[in-house]
Amino acid sequence: MEFFNLITHYVIPFLLVLTVLVFVHELGHFLLARFNGVKVEVFSIGFGTEIWGFNDRHGTRWRFSAVPLGGYVKMFGEGDMMTGVDDTEDRPMTDAEKAVSFHHKRLGQRAAIVVAGPLSNFLFAILVLWAVNSILGIPTVLPIVGEVIKGTAAEEAGLEIGDRILSVNGQSISLFSELSEIVSVNAGNALNFEIQRGDTLFALTATPRVWDQDEAEADSEGENSDETDDEGKIRDSASKRGLLGVRPDISAMPTERAGVFEGLKLGVEQTYGLTVTILAGLGEMFSGERSAKELGGVIMIAEVSGDAAQGGLSSILRFLAILSINLGLINLFPVPVLDGGHLAFYLAEGLRGKPLSPQVQEYGFRLGLGLVLLLMLFATWNDFDRLFERFGLG
Repeated sequence: MEFFNLITHYVIPFLLVLTVLVFVHELGHFLLARFNGVKVEVFSIGFGTEIWGFNDRHGTRWRFSAVPLGGYVKMFGEGDMMTGVDDTEDRPMTDAEKAVSFHHKRLGQRAAIVVAGPLSNFLFAILVLWAVNSILGIPTVLPIVGEVIKGTAAEEAGLEIGDRILSVNGQSISLFSELSEIVSVNAGNALNFEIQRGDTLFALTATPRVWDQDEAEADSEGENSDETDDEGKIRDSASKRGLLGVRPDISAMPTERAGVFEGLKLGVEQTYGLTVTILAGLGEMFSGERSAKELGGVIMIAEVSGDAAQGGLSSILRFLAILSINLGLINLFPVPVLDGGHLAFYLAEGLRGKPLSPQVQEYGFRLGLGLVLLLMLFATWNDFDRLFERFGLG
């Protein structure tokens, strides 16, 4: 039974998520290749031995392969990109073959085909978040107290779990974020709250304490702060701000559907924001501000996929969007064997007026493959280290 639960809770959601993202990524390459007249020989989900497949009317072999941990698109003449050898058994290409060969396309066409994969991941994230915003709805964090932190102004003022804050200093409050904004800029100032507790309305006064962000960063847990994540805890970029000492009731989160255009705009903004956040996190890892142990591999992705699937359709779609952005970013890194590595070679070709030598490209791809494998091993080690800690084996 435990094995069955493991398969249904983690493995299947992970494989479904990965299959969707790989398909989206490779579809970007495929569509731009076809648009530019390149013959696509194989579109594969997975690696290794083919399990099932078919040929379309253009001669492309669509297939599912035995190892479902990625995928690829094989284009006619693409071998030149990695080895400098035509896919024509060492014989000269005919004019008809050159017309559909990846290697014989203009530099701009080849670059567009390569970059189309990562860009399709970003576009997919925008579309998924658009659907979430406009169809499933955006969770709204109401100004209802879900937790009163001990030793704070909120506890001293008498706020209790379940209290709904209707107004502050006469200003109506409909969202928890509005409460955050008022409290943040009123450190040390007495605020008059109108509260609804059950069927009773009453007033109370609370004075937000001064919270120094620089001092709080030295506190390992920051237990007395209102700073929270996008589930509703208060964030503010100022070094010193007001602290009330409450967190919202995240169980009381009705959804609100955005309009079609507003939902699309939000999808673009959310994709941009997530991209910046991911890049900032990676930068902090490289600079040592964050531990590299936070980096996860296949096991962590499977675990998060399973947990997201249990959270419902909205949760799994948001996770799918985040993972798609990650995939797009990673593939744009200038590491040979990744799309960004190909683009780096094309940039060099554009500057030099001719491609780098086959030997340089081959050594570059070998180095890139080694770096990717080392990164995968490190991430997998982190995964097992987390598992050992979870089960008390560390």
